[in-house]
Amino acid sequence: MMNEPKTILVVDDDPDILTVIRGNLVLDGYTVLTAQSGAAALEQAETGAPDLVILDLILPDMDGLQVCRAIRSKTRMPIIMLTAKDGVSDKVLGLETGADDYMVKPFDYLELAARIKVRLRSATTPAPADPDTVLTCGPLRLDLLHRKVFINGIQAELTPKEQAVLQLLMRHCGQVVPREQMINELWPDAGLYENTRTIDVHIQHLRAKIETDPADPKYLITHPGVGYMCQR
Repeated sequence: MMNEPKTILVVDDDPDILTVIRGNLVLDGYTVLTAQSGAAALEQAETGAPDLVILDLILPDMDGLQVCRAIRSKTRMPIIMLTAKDGVSDKVLGLETGADDYMVKPFDYLELAARIKVRLRSATTPAPADPDTVLTCGPLRLDLLHRKVFINGIQAELTPKEQAVLQLLMRHCGQVVPREQMINELWPDAGLYENTRTIDVHIQHLRAKIETDPADPKYLITHPGVGYMCQR
């Protein structure tokens, strides 16, 4: 029995880009939905049940980040941002908002196709069995089943990527996690981010949400030149 083709939603206000991406995706065997506005994208995401979204940041009616947040609040489907915004801060903000990947225009379709395959494979590969549904490290508690984080019993509102960073550190509670390991595990396309302050920015945001005094952290400790540790 052959597998059902995956459905991809492409969101871009440029009809020429939509035509090019749609044509290539169809040739690769995907079912393709398209939208040229944020409102249409949210409707398609709701009714079309896509397996992956390719999302531009610049849309006529709303910011692509708003679209990303709205989709991410309801589903974990992979989101690849494809945009002309190429600043490091744009990439960090996009990933922090909930995107799984970030590509800059102009782009090579072969690279986009490869990233699509990686994201779809990650989304459909069952996670390894884990007997622990709750991680604890000092006063921090992470409920893996419900994706909730608590500090001294009070829930902290984290973005998906912030939670992923914290989860990695909590899994190595009391141990220093090297920056290289964090990049390799959290950002598969390491070459895109290895020279940025992506990790440092996420740690800063985490500290702002879980530390009493972010300037004098007690739970997320920096080991200069090595990496970070979640303190017991």
